[in-house]
Amino acid sequence: MDKQGFTTGIVHGDRAVGNEHGGVHQPIHTSVQYGFERVEDLIGVFQGTKKGGFNYARQGTPTTAALERKITSLEEGVGTICFSTGMAAITATFLTLLRAGDHLISSRYVFGNTNSLFGTLRTLGVEVTTVDAGAAENVKNAIRPNTRMVFVETIANPGTQIPDLSRIGDVCREHGIAYVVDNTITSPALFKPKAVGASLVINSLTKTIAGHGTALGGAVTDTGLFDWSAYPNIADEYRRAPAKEQGLLQIRKKGLRDMGATLSSEQAHTIAVGAETLALRVKQSSENAFALAQFLEGHSAVGKVLYPGLKSHPQYEIAQALFKGASWLLSFELLNAARMIEVVNALKLPIKATGLADTRTLIIPVAPTIFYEAGAETRKAMGISDGMLRLSVGIEDIDDLIADFSQALALAA
Repeated sequence: MDKQGFTTGIVHGDRAVGNEHGGVHQPIHTSVQYGFERVEDLIGVFQGTKKGGFNYARQGTPTTAALERKITSLEEGVGTICFSTGMAAITATFLTLLRAGDHLISSRYVFGNTNSLFGTLRTLGVEVTTVDAGAAENVKNAIRPNTRMVFVETIANPGTQIPDLSRIGDVCREHGIAYVVDNTITSPALFKPKAVGASLVINSLTKTIAGHGTALGGAVTDTGLFDWSAYPNIADEYRRAPAKEQGLLQIRKKGLRDMGATLSSEQAHTIAVGAETLALRVKQSSENAFALAQFLEGHSAVGKVLYPGLKSHPQYEIAQALFKGASWLLSFELLNAARMIEVVNALKLPIKATGLADTRTLIIPVAPTIFYEAGAETRKAMGISDGMLRLSVGIEDIDDLIADFSQALALAA
C-alpha cells in the first residue's frame, strides 16, 4: 500500500501490525516478567542478539513498544524510547550522553524545569552555555572543543521565541555535534525536526500528542541522521550494536534499566489513543489561538501579544517557512499589569492551571508560578515580565473564547 496520510497512519497503525482477536488497538500488557520456552532466547534478549523480545517491564512492554513504533513513524525516525514523563526523556538524554567535562549549548529560552535541570548538570561537571538561538551565529560562536550537544525547543515556553532551526542544524552537522530538538509545542503534526537535521527529537507526550490532560509520558526519537560511531561517549558494551542504534541503546539501558523512568502500559495506551486525534486537535487549537491572538493584539487593554502566527512576531518568517501552523501556545501582557489577577479571575472558560495542550484552554500568570523559582534575573534574561500571562488554547468554539476574554478585559480597560 502507498504511504498513508498522517492521521490514517496513526489510526490504523496497531491494526496493521496485527493484534489478537482482531483488536484495533494494541492491548494493555500489564505483565512485569516475560518468560521464554528456551533459555537461549532469554539470554539473547539480555545480550541484544534477539530482537523484539521483552525481559522486564522496566525497559518496556509490548504496549509501550507499540507506542514507540507510532512515535517513530510520526517523526520519521529510526527508533523511539518512551519514558514516564517529558522531563524524564530530557534528563535521560542528557545524563546518558553527556559526561563530566563535556559542554552543552542550549537556547536561552527553554521550559523552566529544563532550565532547572541545567543547574543539576553543572553540579555534575557538565558545562552549559545558554545563548539567544534566534541567530545560529550565537550557537556557532559558543562552540568549544568539548561541545557535544546543542539543545533547542521549536517554540519556547512561554515567550514563543523560535530558534534559527535550519541554520543551527547546519552548524551542528559541520562540527559533528549532536543536535537535540524538543518538538513538544509543535509536535510532528506541525513540524518534523528531522527536516532541519536534528539528531534526536524529544516530545513530552503529555502535551500535544496525548492532548487531553489524562496521561504523563515522554519520548526520545532518533532521526537516523547522526553518526553515533563518531560520538565519544558511547560505552564499549553498546559499540557492538550497529552505529545507527548505539545512541538509543545507551539511552534505553541507562535511562530505563538503570534510572527506571519507565512509562506504564496503561499510560502508553491512553497516549496512543489520544494521538489518533492529534492532527484534528492541533488544527483546531492553532486556529483558535491565531484568532484569539488577533483579538488580543487589537484590544486596547493589551500591551504585547506573543504568538508566532502574528506578523508582529520576531520569528514570524521562520514559523511560516517551517511550521504547518503556529500551535496552541500564546502569551500576552496587559497594559495595566496591576489588574492581572482581577482579569484572570473574571475569565469563565480558561482553567486557571498549569499544564499545556489540553483540549480545554488553560491560563497561568508566569512569573509567580512556573518561573518563580528561576528568579528575577533569569526571568529578565528570558523576557518574562511580571505581568505575562500564558495561554494554552483549547478546542472550544472560538466565539465563546473571544466573548469571555472580552468581558474579562473590560475590567482592565
